[in-house]
Amino acid sequence: MDTLSLDPGLYIVATPIGNLGDMTRRAIDVLGAVSVIACEDTRVTGKLMAHLGIRKPLRRYDDHADAAARDALIQLMREEAVALVSDAGTPLISDPGYRLVRAAQAEGIAVTSLPGPSALITALTLSGLPTDRFLFGGFLPGKDKARGDVLRELAAIPATLVFYDTGPRLAETLDAMAELLPRREIAVARELTKLFEECRRGSAAELAAHYHEHPPRGEIVVLAGPPSEAPAPDAAAVDAALREALARLPISQAAKDVARSTGLDRKVLYVRALALQSEAP
Repeated sequence: MDTLSLDPGLYIVATPIGNLGDMTRRAIDVLGAVSVIACEDTRVTGKLMAHLGIRKPLRRYDDHADAAARDALIQLMREEAVALVSDAGTPLISDPGYRLVRAAQAEGIAVTSLPGPSALITALTLSGLPTDRFLFGGFLPGKDKARGDVLRELAAIPATLVFYDTGPRLAETLDAMAELLPRREIAVARELTKLFEECRRGSAAELAAHYHEHPPRGEIVVLAGPPSEAPAPDAAAVDAALREALARLPISQAAKDVARSTGLDRKVLYVRALALQSEAP
């Protein structure tokens, strides 16, 4: 079989997220034709190359790569074809590579991206949640406050939210979603394309309880469907929520807190909170 001939430049190549049978014919041909493969972990990529029967020089390029490493690859791309792969899936999706692509384009170097496996898209299509609008949030922060800040920022977006997560952090993520995204259906997709592939759907509280009891391993995709329509709370319930918030928060913060939990207008709630505060003995 003739060897594929490639022009100099950067070739972004997706690799399997689990099942090695998902490697595309084009990806195999390109990896066999490039001069160098830039990768996150030479051990991980080395195993894939051995499986494919491809022997190519591997250069480490990860989140810790400095400008010198990037410049060296750019110089090589001027004369040779260079592939960029991640440990699994499509490069640049919560993986290193963005700066390398920008630098190559700035230098007028051709960049070609080969479509292929992606945990994001696989989980989205498997989840049973709406796919017409979605927002990818990458990895949520590990610390409680930072994670909460991100979820509060995204809570009102009328689209399916998609995040990457890890087994040790999953239950805590679901606990935070139960508190901050109570009106969203949640799906957890794990072991994608592998023998024990799983996609569970339910409320965040239900899934949190399950994964607290059955801690998972590996990398995971967590999806939150669009907010469901909830009946507007009655006036008495709103007043009760405002009084409870006013007992522990300044008036503006109390209005903001109740607005977040009810979906009501913060300015309207602020005016009502002022009235309740003036009525208090």
